[in-house]
Amino acid sequence: MKFKQVIGLAIAGTLALSATTQAQDYPNRPVRMIVAVPPGGPADTLARLVGPHLNTALGQTVVIDNRAGANGGIAYDIAARSVPDGYTFVLVAAGVAINPSLYPNVPYHPIRDFAPITLGITVPNILVVHPSVAAKSVQELVSEIKVKQGGFTFASAGNGTSGHLALELFRMTSGTQFVHVPYKGGAPALQETIAGQTQALFSIALAATPQIKAGKVRALAITSAKRSPVAPDLPTVAESGYPGFEVIGWFGWLAPAKTGKTVVDRLNRELVKALATPEVKDRLLSMATVPVGDKPDEFARFIRSEHEKWGKVIKAANIKLQ
Repeated sequence: MKFKQVIGLAIAGTLALSATTQAQDYPNRPVRMIVAVPPGGPADTLARLVGPHLNTALGQTVVIDNRAGANGGIAYDIAARSVPDGYTFVLVAAGVAINPSLYPNVPYHPIRDFAPITLGITVPNILVVHPSVAAKSVQELVSEIKVKQGGFTFASAGNGTSGHLALELFRMTSGTQFVHVPYKGGAPALQETIAGQTQALFSIALAATPQIKAGKVRALAITSAKRSPVAPDLPTVAESGYPGFEVIGWFGWLAPAKTGKTVVDRLNRELVKALATPEVKDRLLSMATVPVGDKPDEFARFIRSEHEKWGKVIKAANIKLQ
């Protein structure tokens, strides 16, 4: 064997031993969980619910670092460029898979630059209408929209948001035409629908549920693939005549690409355990979110499918954001 080959094998062996030792010692100092939203809201609550469990399980302090801005892009870029040693990971929203199709020059790639850990929670949308809308089902709503010949109005929380993408997918799936009225956030969009300024909205379940119970809006369907524990009696859009229709917000954890499998598996194991504890699970369900906790390869496939799916919808709808 040539001298260079011997040296190369020795170096490879040393690196492998170093990686193994590092994984065995992990973690031996505080760990940073970057959160792509400001304090408050489902994602931040999720981070702070699982944080104490991770502190105990890992034997180290997990520092929650809120880095909001650019639809999560600031946090995602920091995480993607971090050292892949398991001491930095990030709680992401669905935007991590969607942003590259919405914005020019996004500095990270949702598949190439991250190692998926686990999907944390899903957040379904509910299709709601103002009480003046006659439709009592999705099929009746489609008929009503077609009669109005483009005069029907849909609110959204803003261009490029989950609710906007939901209505664009609904437009494409149902073959309807209507007016999109974007607002600066989900709260004003819902309030304007309640006031009758717009006629329908795909609203996150957490915000919509109290208004549905109060009779201020009427729920027609939920956007998850299957009926949700959030609203078990509410049919899905898919079962209402549009198979395959699914729109969910979601939050999950990613590590920088090239983070070792042993470390990723350790984080996955502890996060999944935390999500399954009764106090965490019950709290998340009370917020109209659905705890998941899956394997890294399952989460990787999910991210890829979300990236491809919404890329097609955004291109077809010609949605462009700066």
